[in-house]
Amino acid sequence: MARRRNPKKKDETLVDLGEASGQVQDFFEANQNTIIGVLLGLVIAIGGIYAYNNFYKKPQQMEAVRLMSKAQQQFERDSFALALENPGDGGMGFLQIIDNYGGSDVGNLAHYYAGVSWLNLGKYDAAIAYLKDFNPSGEITPIMKFGVMGDAYSEMGKTDDAISHYKKAANAKDNQFLSAYYLKKLGLLQQYNGNLEASKEAYQEIKDKYPDSPEARDIDKFISRVDNN
Repeated sequence: MARRRNPKKKDETLVDLGEASGQVQDFFEANQNTIIGVLLGLVIAIGGIYAYNNFYKKPQQMEAVRLMSKAQQQFERDSFALALENPGDGGMGFLQIIDNYGGSDVGNLAHYYAGVSWLNLGKYDAAIAYLKDFNPSGEITPIMKFGVMGDAYSEMGKTDDAISHYKKAANAKDNQFLSAYYLKKLGLLQQYNGNLEASKEAYQEIKDKYPDSPEARDIDKFISRVDNN
């Protein structure tokens, strides 16, 4: 049975949750070169011995990269509605890229961009729908997919789903920074729900496994807060 929460501690947790929410865009901007590079590196490398890959598919992908660049620029300016549908200057919005290049690596990446855009516009159901269709690969994008879905569920007040997806994000890959980032969100949400043991486990995992992460710098404060609740 969860212990009764101290109202003051609950208020502190609410403040921390407020600070943790809304960081999707900032976090994406800090890591976007790596995220985009992982997927678009595959796009650029497409080719091989088959003429289809060399003379049709690869040029098509490169054209999609060019057309989506304007939407990416709008995204970076926080102009999410324009990024989705009307980036201007002859570019395509993420939704158009999905419609026209949905089966490509670029179209796949557009699903992620669209999901984050809808999240920032407060359209949480749409965000989740597009993120579900995003097929992540490598070391980073699986974490990002589940983490942003957790944010969307959290904003909707669906805490059980949010907790589930933060757990998936934290456990998708072993990453010093991304895993710790979503473990912190997991711990905060568990703490807010009164699941103090689960909250402490998340905080302790940051301390033990990711001591060099930004989240580890003041994690003892959060562990102490749970212990004293």
